[in-house]
Amino acid sequence: MSHMDQGGFEAVRDWISLRCGISYPPPKADLLRQRMGRVLRRFGYADLNRLAQELQPAGLEEVQLAVMHAASINHTYFFREPEILERFITEMAPALARGEDLRIWSAACSSGEEVYTIAMLLAQRMGPDVLRRVSILGTDISGPMVERAELGIFPERQFSQTDPAILGRWFTPTGIGQFRVRPALRDVCTFRRMNLKATPYPFKRAFHAIFCRNILYYFDHQDQAATVRALYDMAVPGGLLVTSVTESISHLGSNWQQIATGIFRRPA
Repeated sequence: MSHMDQGGFEAVRDWISLRCGISYPPPKADLLRQRMGRVLRRFGYADLNRLAQELQPAGLEEVQLAVMHAASINHTYFFREPEILERFITEMAPALARGEDLRIWSAACSSGEEVYTIAMLLAQRMGPDVLRRVSILGTDISGPMVERAELGIFPERQFSQTDPAILGRWFTPTGIGQFRVRPALRDVCTFRRMNLKATPYPFKRAFHAIFCRNILYYFDHQDQAATVRALYDMAVPGGLLVTSVTESISHLGSNWQQIATGIFRRPA
C-alpha cells in the first residue's frame, strides 16, 4: 500500500521515538497511522506531512502533546493478566504478613487501572487494613492519562474482567455508565507524569515491587535494556519486577532473576 505522505510518516515516527522513547517498527506502521489519524481529524490536517510540520521546534505545543498522547495510549482494563497478578500477590504476602510497609510503582500506568487493581488485590487478600501500609505510585508520560488516573472515574467497559462484588466494594456508580473509585482506595494511590527514558530515576527510596507491563514493547532494544537496568536500581534487594506474559527481558542482559512467567526478582 503506497502513501503519499510517507516522508511525513517517517518524520512523525522519528519524532515520537526521540521525544517519547516509543518506537514503531515496520510491523506497527499501520497502528501508528491509525493513532495519528485521530490527531489529523482533531486538528483538520490533510495528511502526516502537515502534521510533521507542527513537530518542528516552532510548532504548536497542543499538537505535539496530542501526538505524544496518541502514540503512548494503551488499551487498559482492570485485572489484566490475572495469573501474573495472582503470583505477584503470593510473592508479596509474606512481607505483608510480617507487617512491613510496602512501596509499589506502576511505571507506565496509563489511566490508572493497574494501580487501582494492585490496591484492590492486596486489600482482598490481606484485608482492607493492609492499605494503611501500602503506597502505590503510578507514572505515565501522558499528562491527560495521569489526569484521568487521578480523577478515578472509569467507563463500564473497563470492568469487563472485574468481579461485580469487587466493583461494588471499591467503586461508586456516577450515572451514565461510569464508576468512581472510593476514597479508601484512591488515597493509597499517587500519580505523576514521568518519562521512563529519563534515567536515572528521581526517587529517594527504592520500591518493593515495580510493574512495567506492556510498554517495553514500544521501546527499541537499547532503550529496553537501559530501562530494565534503571528499574533494577530502583528495587530493594529481593524486590520484584512484574512484566507482561508476552514480554521477556532475558535478552536484555540485566541482573533480574526470573521466578515465574512475567515476574523477576532482584537478588537479596
